[in-house]
Amino acid sequence: GAFKFRGACNAIFSLDNDQAAKGVVTHSSGNHAAAVALAAKIRGIPAYIVIPKNAPECKVENVRRYGGNIFWSEATMQSRESISTKVMEDTGAILIHPFNDSRIISGQGTISLELLEQIPQIDTIIVPISGGGLISGVALAAKAIKPSIRIFAAEPRGANDAAQSKAAGRIITLSETNTIADGLRAFLGDLTWPIVRDLVDEVIVVEDMEIIQAMKMCYEILKVAVEPSGAIGLAAVLSHSFQQNPTWKDSTNIAIIVSGGNVDMGILWESYNK
Repeated sequence: GAFKFRGACNAIFSLDNDQAAKGVVTHSSGNHAAAVALAAKIRGIPAYIVIPKNAPECKVENVRRYGGNIFWSEATMQSRESISTKVMEDTGAILIHPFNDSRIISGQGTISLELLEQIPQIDTIIVPISGGGLISGVALAAKAIKPSIRIFAAEPRGANDAAQSKAAGRIITLSETNTIADGLRAFLGDLTWPIVRDLVDEVIVVEDMEIIQAMKMCYEILKVAVEPSGAIGLAAVLSHSFQQNPTWKDSTNIAIIVSGGNVDMGILWESYNK
């Protein structure tokens, strides 16, 4: 139900047999975890998945369904990484980082190849941003094919580290994040940051309520189930800051990456009712 399967497949199927034999390990709040579990299952190797305790239950169930071996962590990146390191030491498994990995970035870049093959006149692509794996792949591939294309990132106000990083010219991390978009809480890595810095033209920051309204539109008009992280690109295009900015008036053929349909329905209903 998400783009993450592209990068996970590229990373796992590029391992040689000796590397793959002991399995793979990753840490993720959801979609990458499920993607690694499924790609590993297809290859016939073990997958050890470190998941924070606050991950949506629907995403945890996906990992279980695909045969991943789950290890729990606290919500912090430090906890996720330390437990992943321990699992690697105990099993000899290879780390498949959720975004800061060139194989992951390359796999996600296939989205741009398909988009521009199908609709060459696209002049702008809007992409959700978190750790930056998706937007890095999309930007590298798209700008290699069509250098004039614009790449905009969409980011929630409660996790706007990418916007702050672009403004500061260096990686900014936040002490905490607060957003309904559970898939957009990671921070940029040393591989993804230079790509975002140099190839992403702008970061559009939106409020959670705008994300919820975009989800509602997807359900009611497109008849598509979209999680908050997937709906944020549409929210960005519909936002006042995008619509009223004269800099972007030439963006007339806009592609929006809508990826991720794993919705925690209980939290969604609570958000609708606020």
